[in-house]
Amino acid sequence: MKTDTSTHGLGEVLQALCHSVGTSRALMVSLLLKHGELGQLLSLRTDPAHYLDADHYRCDNMLTEFLRKCRLESVVSSKERKARSLELFFEAERDCAITNIRFQRILNNHNLVDLDMRAIDFLYRAKNWISRTLGPLPEDLEGSFGPGSTYLDRGKVTTIPDKISSQFHCTPGLEPLLPFIERTAWWRHGVCMGPRGLHLELVKGNRFTTVPKTALVDRGICIEPSANIFLQKGVGKILKQRLKRAGVDLRHAQYWHQTMARDGSLTGELATIDLSSASDTVSLKLVEFLLPTEWFQLLCMLRSPFTLVNRKWVYLQKFSSMGNGFTFELETLIFAALAYACGAGEFGVDFSVFGDDIIVPTHMAPDLIALLRYCGFKENPKKTFLTGHFRESCGGDFFKGKPVRAHNVENPPEGPEDWISLANGLYRQGLNDPRGMGRDGVLHRAWRLVLDQLPNEIRRLRGPPALGDLAIHDDDETQWRFKWDRGPDQSGPYRYFQVWKPIPELLPWHHWNSRTMYAAALYGVPSEGVSSRGRLSYKVGRVILS
Repeated sequence: MKTDTSTHGLGEVLQALCHSVGTSRALMVSLLLKHGELGQLLSLRTDPAHYLDADHYRCDNMLTEFLRKCRLESVVSSKERKARSLELFFEAERDCAITNIRFQRILNNHNLVDLDMRAIDFLYRAKNWISRTLGPLPEDLEGSFGPGSTYLDRGKVTTIPDKISSQFHCTPGLEPLLPFIERTAWWRHGVCMGPRGLHLELVKGNRFTTVPKTALVDRGICIEPSANIFLQKGVGKILKQRLKRAGVDLRHAQYWHQTMARDGSLTGELATIDLSSASDTVSLKLVEFLLPTEWFQLLCMLRSPFTLVNRKWVYLQKFSSMGNGFTFELETLIFAALAYACGAGEFGVDFSVFGDDIIVPTHMAPDLIALLRYCGFKENPKKTFLTGHFRESCGGDFFKGKPVRAHNVENPPEGPEDWISLANGLYRQGLNDPRGMGRDGVLHRAWRLVLDQLPNEIRRLRGPPALGDLAIHDDDETQWRFKWDRGPDQSGPYRYFQVWKPIPELLPWHHWNSRTMYAAALYGVPSEGVSSRGRLSYKVGRVILS
């Protein structure tokens, strides 16, 4: 696919990286970029099995991954990306239908085949682990609002006051759980509005939409009705608590996974497994078999049985999708149970699960993969590592113990904040380079090119990594822009850094009535106003760093 070579200034940065790296992969990337073959460039992958040391892999992978997630319309249009995500949606539904037939045989204990008989012992072991982990049903459900859209609340009209003021809607299956809603400030607000206020609208299910994933394909998600997502998040919180009692601490699991991935790359004793479309392939009958009956019934009341796709309702073979408030916790529960059933050992010590990121002892990984396939899941061969010196999990990539994670540009830079983010991404890559960001480092020239895109005033906003992307990270402390001050409470001294500061758009409270304001305050909305979901504005400002 030959395309327009315009890459919003990113092409020059990538060419500079290619020139500094100087490998055969660098030459390939440079030529593809020069001749506008961006489609081929974005399809490239770097296989760690072809490398002997971390530095060579890190450099080549950095070039390959630089633009892979960048949404360049000249390469693949948003319409094409969405079409591909729709294909994946229906492909996952077909896979779930096959899995449902398989598990219906087990539920009926009828027409079992040899493969079923070999899997049953493992499945009952997983089922018993889930039963012990979940325990009894909760006596109460404490729901909460999420930051995103709902089935009826779209675009920028998705703040908490907007949701409180909009039409109350849910699926028919949720009606038995309405008493948990009726005791909330949200419901009382609607009742106080009188005859023109809250009335219940039933909808068949959720609606399909997409969010960015890579340059070639979007990620399909489903937007839930307001009452469904409100209580789904409450159940998700309870599942998280029950998992923690079993040793599955989702709050700290990401860091622990990265530590285990690093250890696995050194010793080879741990394997990292990643699944393709994991949440979309958790089938209805699999959940019915694995979960205790009362828990299955509760989750069924909360799930959407249909998805609106291109104005047509599709009956779902999957149990839940990304966008459901308990999907992440549910898939963690299921994959942890399947790993336990295969003899992975003690959770948090011998194995760990975080969503669909799975780390288990290498010797039992083949058994787990076989059980996962039986349950309808597919390992992602590009992100699953059972042998060799490379492991990855939860955003941590390691080769023989060394961090080799590449920086991805997710969107073409538009403002100074985007170029600052790119400069800091390259800086973090430089921390893994033996020569660092020095003048002979492979990243220095590209880093300088990025800084050249910034106005002089903003280019001088330097500081330590602790400032995040508010300032440009720089090893040279003499370049940091700060002043000492005792602070408003005179308890200093503090360092006040000059930064490129986001200014959120605050919607004043007069947009809503007083009842909405009081109800929203109970859900944590600050008194100074409501943050809009629109693009932020920026200005030079100050922040304190002690």
